[in-house]
Amino acid sequence: MRWDNLSDRPAGATRDTVLFGTDAVTTRTFDTPEFRGITFHEVRARTALNRVPGASRMPFEWTVNPYRGCTHACVYCFARKTHSYLDLDTGLDFDSQIVVKTNAPELLRRQLASPRWQGAHIAMGTNVDCYQRAEGRYRLMPGIIAALRDHANPFSILTKGTLILRDLDLLVQTAEVTDVGISVSVGFTDRELWRTVEPGTPSPERRLDVVRTLTDHGIGCGVLMAPVIPFLGDHPDQLRATVRAVAASGATSVTPLVLHLRPGAREWFMAWLGRHHPHLVRRYERLYAEGAYAPKWYQRRITRQVHELADEFGMGPARRGTPRRVPAPPVPPEHRPTGPGSGPEQLTLL
Repeated sequence: MRWDNLSDRPAGATRDTVLFGTDAVTTRTFDTPEFRGITFHEVRARTALNRVPGASRMPFEWTVNPYRGCTHACVYCFARKTHSYLDLDTGLDFDSQIVVKTNAPELLRRQLASPRWQGAHIAMGTNVDCYQRAEGRYRLMPGIIAALRDHANPFSILTKGTLILRDLDLLVQTAEVTDVGISVSVGFTDRELWRTVEPGTPSPERRLDVVRTLTDHGIGCGVLMAPVIPFLGDHPDQLRATVRAVAASGATSVTPLVLHLRPGAREWFMAWLGRHHPHLVRRYERLYAEGAYAPKWYQRRITRQVHELADEFGMGPARRGTPRRVPAPPVPPEHRPTGPGSGPEQLTLL
């Protein structure tokens, strides 16, 4: 592994060093059931704020990602490719070799205090989930949110984690002084599908309980219905059940996004598909023959169906209301369609 690239280096350092420069790496394992088989690489990063490449074309310019790798182990995760930059594989290593930026809260507080910082919106959860299982031990998010609160800096969070409710009081405090946008990812409510494709995540029902709790405390929360998985989670009855559950949770919006398969994720997902649903392999090869995105006609169909269901269950704009200080989080650039099948029919959270 290129962990030597994670130490301080002079000008001319590799791309990995610039991206993830540190002055220390400590490797730990914990012999507890929830962390068995997982290795944590604790690092002291040089920066907490990351500028999004091509930011002028994106709905946000800055992100904070306190972790790399994710124990949610979603077989389709677009971020798997990022582990290859550390000479880690995009499959099991992504699920079990977790990089922890232990100094992220103090770094962020210092960077927000800089006269050069102009208070731009900061997006979290755009790479891997900041409320994955590791956060229960490392507790980085309370310090991060507190720094954002103290500087009245707007931010958004996208998560599959129920651990966000631990920080509910902080979120309520922060929403009093700046814009806070939260979205929970629930692509389907089918429990069998959930157990196989998102094995490390809380159940869809528990995630929708998060939406309900946040809404009850005055923090509007949208649902990113992602991914809609072709031939496994896209039956009209499945879409209906999911949108009905989303509406019942009190979500302020529902935004469907069809599965996309970028390099790194594509190989891992297709291997999983071959083991669990071999009869679908050829159908996937045809559907994604043009690249990472499903064709436009398919995306348009899913979006139309979800729109109609949202209206049916009372989630249309006229009935949704306008919650206090709750801008919807923007879709991460990794989720925004850019290839075949992209276009205005594919919803965004903007």
